[in-house]
Amino acid sequence: GGDLGPAVVLGGVSQALQADPDLHVVLVGAAEAVEPFAASHDRARAQATTEVIEMAEHPANAVRTKKDSSIVVGCRLVKEGAAQGFFSAGSTGACLAAATLVVGRVKGVKRPALGQVLPAYARPCLLIDVGANADCKPEYLVQFAQMGAVYMESIMGMENPRVGLLNIGSEDTKGDEFAQRAHGLLADSVPQFAGNCEGGNLMAGDFDVVVCDGFTGNVCLKTIEGTAKTLFKYVKDALMGSLASRLGALLVKGDLSALKAKLSPETYGGTPLLGVKGAVIVGHGSSNEVAIANGIAVAATTVRANVAGVIAETVARTAAAKAAASGEGEAAASDAR
Repeated sequence: GGDLGPAVVLGGVSQALQADPDLHVVLVGAAEAVEPFAASHDRARAQATTEVIEMAEHPANAVRTKKDSSIVVGCRLVKEGAAQGFFSAGSTGACLAAATLVVGRVKGVKRPALGQVLPAYARPCLLIDVGANADCKPEYLVQFAQMGAVYMESIMGMENPRVGLLNIGSEDTKGDEFAQRAHGLLADSVPQFAGNCEGGNLMAGDFDVVVCDGFTGNVCLKTIEGTAKTLFKYVKDALMGSLASRLGALLVKGDLSALKAKLSPETYGGTPLLGVKGAVIVGHGSSNEVAIANGIAVAATTVRANVAGVIAETVARTAAAKAAASGEGEAAASDAR
């Protein structure tokens, strides 16, 4: 998958293999693309497929009908244990559908969610959900918070990550009925919950995980990405405006390149789909070789950290505690009667 073609994906795979001597990759795609590469790389093998899910196709329908597409076959390999993780820069909708329908949800998870790591100022922040669930119930956000906290602990090395709820104000009473209900559930069920996060504070780094419904999260993420691109265009125009500014640009070229790399989606490689039985990382369609390599690296790290297993344990533990509390409440009510 990917807008830039198989050659770019294979270039990213090559970089990932060079960076990680313990990595083994299954290349799933057209035989003419994957077989020559696998033949020349010891830790890569080819899994030829005959069908392609196009970006414009209906995701669920395509997953159900194109059983020999790279996305479906890749997810099936994870389900069967022939692979431990899956990365694709193909159709996001198809990746989500295949991960849910083929790989399957972790027991007890109501809805898997996409979490995007943002380059917040103080430290990275995970925004979850950013598009998997446009329509949510407040209780879904509790699981998003739990899964996001596991990811930030396991992958980003953050102890006791602070969880926030994306809202229009910091006060407990802010927001619509959905937000207020979600706030109450998060406060009762998530020990790391630290209150509401206003949109203006999202990139400050005050929170490590910020939860929201997928519609809001997707709009928020694309607004951030679009603003960053526009800002860099303004900066470039300003630096190229005169001879003096161009000379100044030469002095800060290295710093600006480092800043661009820090803010670029390529740095994080892809978006993890949390709540499925395996490591599933969804890359941007426009991913270049660096983004592909980083996405594969994130998938490998997610496998090694057993993120799916820890999420399963967390969800099961929460369900057991809730059931025990409910039983105690019923017993108390019975005694009172």
